[in-house]
Amino acid sequence: MKPESKKYITNVGGRPLTFETGKLAAQAGGAVTVQFGDTVVFAAATMGNEPRMGQDFFPLTVEYEERMYAGGRIPGSFFRREGRPGTDAILVSRLTDRPLRPLFNQAIRNEVQVIMFSLSADLENPLDVLAINAASAALMISDIPWGGPVGAVRVGRIGGEFILNPTYSQIEESDLDLRIAGTSDAILMVECGSDEIDEEAMVSALLFGHQAIQTIVETQLQMAKEIGKAKREVQLFTLDEAIAEKVYNRAASDVDEAIESNRGKHEQQAALDTLRDSVVVEYTDPEDLEQVAAYKDAFEETLKRVVRSRILDQHKRPDGRNLTEIRPIWCEVGISPRAHGSGLFTRGETQVLTLATLGTPKEAQEIDTLSPNDSKRYMHHYNFPPYSTGEVKRMGGQSRREIGHGALAERALVPVIPAESEFPYTLRLVSEVLASNGSSSMASVCGSTLALMDTGVPIKAPVAGVAMGLIKEGDNYVVLTDIQGAEDHLGDMDFKVAGTTAGITALQMDIKIKGITAEIMREALAQAKVARLSILDQMLDVIPVPRPELRSFVPRISTMKVPVDKIGAIIGPGGKMIRALQEETNTKIDIDDDGTVYIAATDGKNEAIVRDRISALTESAQIGRIYTGKVVRVADFGAFVQILPGIDGMVHISQLDTERVEKVEDVVKMGDELTVMVTAIDENGKIRLSRQAVLEGWTPEEALEHDKGGKNGGGRPRGGGDRRGGDRGGRPHSGSGNRGGDRGGNRR
Repeated sequence: MKPESKKYITNVGGRPLTFETGKLAAQAGGAVTVQFGDTVVFAAATMGNEPRMGQDFFPLTVEYEERMYAGGRIPGSFFRREGRPGTDAILVSRLTDRPLRPLFNQAIRNEVQVIMFSLSADLENPLDVLAINAASAALMISDIPWGGPVGAVRVGRIGGEFILNPTYSQIEESDLDLRIAGTSDAILMVECGSDEIDEEAMVSALLFGHQAIQTIVETQLQMAKEIGKAKREVQLFTLDEAIAEKVYNRAASDVDEAIESNRGKHEQQAALDTLRDSVVVEYTDPEDLEQVAAYKDAFEETLKRVVRSRILDQHKRPDGRNLTEIRPIWCEVGISPRAHGSGLFTRGETQVLTLATLGTPKEAQEIDTLSPNDSKRYMHHYNFPPYSTGEVKRMGGQSRREIGHGALAERALVPVIPAESEFPYTLRLVSEVLASNGSSSMASVCGSTLALMDTGVPIKAPVAGVAMGLIKEGDNYVVLTDIQGAEDHLGDMDFKVAGTTAGITALQMDIKIKGITAEIMREALAQAKVARLSILDQMLDVIPVPRPELRSFVPRISTMKVPVDKIGAIIGPGGKMIRALQEETNTKIDIDDDGTVYIAATDGKNEAIVRDRISALTESAQIGRIYTGKVVRVADFGAFVQILPGIDGMVHISQLDTERVEKVEDVVKMGDELTVMVTAIDENGKIRLSRQAVLEGWTPEEALEHDKGGKNGGGRPRGGGDRRGGDRGGRPHSGSGNRGGDRGGNRR
């Protein structure tokens, strides 16, 4: 029997947001679709029946899968099916995980799995915030114990006015792209990119977004009340209070002393490890592994209480700084002799080296996603190797964390990257984390700015970033500037803020408590601004402005415009012409469909040769102009002369000489050079030439009067003059004759 579905509709920005359940995935703990426009996301939430024994954390997994059929597309992979999650899918998974996780009881050991996928994509409405709402609703109607619901919206700003859930086209116009999730009382997650927006405007955007969340939260509460399952009773693996108190009384003062006496990360950790081991030995039987684990957990709880108390009550941080103090900073540029640019940024015990590479437009990254953007010209990649924390781990592919941090740093710098029309390069930045003790993502923002300036990229303004923290107990709280690893691990918030002197370019907030207020965020932003300006000052002491010129070995990219119908002449049959030109001149040539030609050369002479050759290949014959060309064919009535690459015209026998010519071969033969004048071009492109006009000094009109061939014959463009070397398929062109992908979308 067909199941009955139930719909719940609320309003977001004047448009319906629809939750539907009951029709799909009946065996999941909870399953929901969320629709906005014609974009639909499915989410299912399920909990394992038994706790996962032997682990000390809550096992939550959140996975988003991008299905290309949602947009009526076939995946571009070799297998023509979705494989490993792409960058966008991973970022949506992280975006959804972050507001869900704090609302679970962390003492749960039953595995919880939330799986989402795109069901429909209209290429107008983004999927990411819909995924958060779908996941929250699925949890609310399931039997999984959870402290939600969570609502999520996107906020844009056009012409100074905030808009809710903007379309892709509106996002392009907007100077703000803010994604916010929270409960009815507090904000849980923020992810934002913006064009140097000031702090007060950002707070207003956050309040605007949080207000819009309310109706989404109310709708989910209604769903839970009307159709939600009873929440399951699960075993909670909590710390034994008696053991916790015993260890605290025994070790708290020693922990305080160890922190006070050791300021370095490794020295402090070694002292704490020694103390922990002595407490465990003192109170436990080493053969009783369960008891050992319990006392280790109790020691970690003691450490947390001591560190938080020192900060909250005494304003004393683990490394001895005050609440607003930034760790010592030093910077350097030009670390790599051959990289196009490099910047080293060190803050305390965190160090990041960013290296920049410039490429041609054809090297932009092609994107196979459900967004309307199909390429991007600016990329930031972030690597976090095990040695950066003094550890030994298996090396593999990029982690979700690395992808997320890379995307954040990229977002922070997008607003200052020059437009392609001003700086026609593809840019790739790679941040290598060499040492980490907190805030490596913001260090990569700073290192990237240094690298771009060292490269000579004319960025609009330098960008710096800082991570803010929070310690909160009840109504008592403190905001920390430039948090290190221990403060991130034991604190309640990791709030990353990047920007220029003029304003904010990126935000990201992760919290471990059940939300924070707008007041706390306002204070954190104000504190972050002071820190950001100080960091920028220290960076600019090393390199105050971008270098005026690129390094000698960096390709110089220049542009020229050619008629669209001449592109084939440049490429030649099968790309033969352009490949030969690139090999001869040691350059890279890239051609867009609009006729824009990009020339990448490290030698000015070779660039000039390319320009001259392309100009010659794309030149059109002009009436009255004199050309010197080669005879390419001889007929009884005249000779055909190639006056331009791929273009020839006919000299009638009557126009070959100043005297009467009985036989064409008496004057010219194949391969001879002739200087001729273009006297006429008819509607079919046939070109009339005259040698006599040159010899006699005639005008084109006079030449036509003496032209006994009349309109009986003439030449026309040949070969590549109006033909394409291969099927262009509506795509841009390069040295291979085709860039190999549709690149007609937006480049960032």
